[in-house]
Amino acid sequence: MGYELSTEFIHKPHEWDPRRLYSQTGADWQYRVDFDRMRAERLQRTREQMEAYDLGALVLFAGANIRYVTGSYQGNWKYNINIRYVVLPRGGEPVFFETAGSDLHCAVIDLPWIPENNIRPAMTWQWAEGAVPHMAKKMVDGVIAVLKENKVEKEKIGIDNLDMPSLQAFKDAGLNIVNGWPAMSSARVVKTRDEIELLKQAASIGDAAMWHIKYEWLKPGVTEREIEAKVHEFMLERGCEIIYDIIVASGGNTSPYRRWATNKMIRQGDLVIVDINAVGPSGYYIDFVRCFKCAGKMNQQEIDLYREVYDSMYAAIDKLRPGNTTADVAACFPKYDDDTYGTVTLQQFAHSIGITLYEGMWISRAYSLDYPAEIKQNMYFAVETFAGHPGLRQTCRLEENVLVSGDGPVIFTLMEHMEEAMR
Repeated sequence: MGYELSTEFIHKPHEWDPRRLYSQTGADWQYRVDFDRMRAERLQRTREQMEAYDLGALVLFAGANIRYVTGSYQGNWKYNINIRYVVLPRGGEPVFFETAGSDLHCAVIDLPWIPENNIRPAMTWQWAEGAVPHMAKKMVDGVIAVLKENKVEKEKIGIDNLDMPSLQAFKDAGLNIVNGWPAMSSARVVKTRDEIELLKQAASIGDAAMWHIKYEWLKPGVTEREIEAKVHEFMLERGCEIIYDIIVASGGNTSPYRRWATNKMIRQGDLVIVDINAVGPSGYYIDFVRCFKCAGKMNQQEIDLYREVYDSMYAAIDKLRPGNTTADVAACFPKYDDDTYGTVTLQQFAHSIGITLYEGMWISRAYSLDYPAEIKQNMYFAVETFAGHPGLRQTCRLEENVLVSGDGPVIFTLMEHMEEAMR
């Protein structure tokens, strides 16, 4: 499918090397991201997982799942409001139900890889007041028509996302509905070669923004929100689709860690934690963290905190190898409230990323030690750790984005760490 690149000289697949970065634009003289191949391989991965989970069809409402299967995108605002959906029957092609009107006409124009008769008007049921049950039934009737066309209406039908009215409508129709998320998660958590190339592009934009923060934008007197705004502008200019969230926490806002930007003024000597979460080219995420010191060098206590976070993060990263498990990774995280409460804090933590910020697999001491999952080649993780000790005036947090290559972990976020902490 597509072309194979020679690795005789570079000794490894192109996508595994973060220094081998393609332009976001196309060219006649170089084979770059192959979007036809990516769409085909994503669809094939979904079909394979449907077989593994014995599903007659998948009905998908979550925007990222729709995009993964169809290659359709009409803005972040449509991702999770259930006004469009897709039915993927076993042995058949996706049937895409798009919002009627201009959105439907745009889909027909923009998605020539989907036959026009497989793009149909969606029935929207939410916020329909007294008509909610009526509209939910119309939606389910359209889904059933596709299932019957493909003779799978008696089989297990996996659904990724339901509200109460749609759940009732599917039950009233007598369909054998099951949880479709495990199949979609299993498909999406292992990345195709073109997905990896796009994740690399996203990482490069995030790295550049982080450099500008450290060397140009961070100075006494600016506010956390001003840093956030500059990152927004820069990353959108460089090709990101949307900015999901930019967390800027400085000084006392780092301990306890306040995970949103405020209008607090950044002072000389503040530690500043910046967490960039953005949707890069063609929908693939960048999510990483650096900790800086404003207008000064780190003192020994700050260096010790930085190293505590850095060393635990890189110990966990080293375990991201094919054949290891999430238990191997979680064992490297410092004990924290995950252990105390048996739940995930998202602070001593790793998570798969792709076309959503949290995709397929979380790793936490809350459960990964007892319920290990296999680490596989071409998974892609954000690994993040924290020095969250009570009583600290300010503290550190870091995060890297990591590909699980056949040669082991490869760091895709290349922004340097604080020089005084690396000696």
